[in-house]
Amino acid sequence: MSKNKSLQTQFKASFLLPKYWPTWLGVFILYSISWLPYRLQMMMGALLGRGMMKLGGTRLKIAQKNIATCFPELSAKQQHHMLVQNFENTGRALFETGIGWWWPDWRLKRKIHVVGEDVLRNAQRQGTGVLLLAMHNLCLEACARGIGFVQPTVVFYRPNHNELMEYFQHAGRDRSNKYMLDKSDVLGMKEALDDGEVVIYLPDQDYGRKRSIFVPYFGVEKVASTIGTMIFAKQPGVQTIMGIPSRKADGSGYIIEFVGGFEDFPSGDDEADIIHVNQQLEKAIRKHPEQYMWLHRRFKTRPNRSDPKFY
Repeated sequence: MSKNKSLQTQFKASFLLPKYWPTWLGVFILYSISWLPYRLQMMMGALLGRGMMKLGGTRLKIAQKNIATCFPELSAKQQHHMLVQNFENTGRALFETGIGWWWPDWRLKRKIHVVGEDVLRNAQRQGTGVLLLAMHNLCLEACARGIGFVQPTVVFYRPNHNELMEYFQHAGRDRSNKYMLDKSDVLGMKEALDDGEVVIYLPDQDYGRKRSIFVPYFGVEKVASTIGTMIFAKQPGVQTIMGIPSRKADGSGYIIEFVGGFEDFPSGDDEADIIHVNQQLEKAIRKHPEQYMWLHRRFKTRPNRSDPKFY
């Protein structure tokens, strides 16, 4: 058993020290807002996102660059419209953190609609563990909890550097799911798959030059793409599928869609397989591009160290 498998974040007396008071204030505000009517929270989130956009800064420029790069077929006006929607959804995502962490099961279940559960069940019957690939859609905090209603999962995640925030984050993300694994705990991930668990893994970000290969993605010829997917997909008997979280168009809740598309995977050709993963990610993101986390510097690692910076 991996040492991180039993990792539990415990409350510490030191959390009451003055250095944590700003965190307590932020958590109290977020917790209080989480009990407001859902549609009101989404309206407030959209306004917050527009305010964030007006402040500008580095993240605005990153999102602009990403959208222009990935959707060159759109006019400048269409790209700006997507940018505005994206920031609105970014604001909503903040309040969805409170929804995911603190809403009781009965309240959140009413907002979750599941599509393709048979894909998940078939994968469980056909293999040992299930590698559930997902992407950083902005509603992920709420939808990860929703996935747990269908099938409690093991979640691979990045701990927060603020210990008090990590206490709340761990407790919130652990609700409805089995346990959490530190993003560095590769052995724990493998063990979970060997144990027949459904494990959520997000391969859509730039994790640096180490353990990445450069393959096409969103029209860019060479993009750093993690080989971590293959490390886990190659585990004996593991079945790979994808989970696509999204907000409903009418603003009434969320859709969690389980999809296949990974037959004869892995094929034995890692490069071809990672290209296929990127194609499936792109296909999923294009379903709701305004809901994706474009604020991430996805293309920051260049194929050659001497290449000019992307951002």
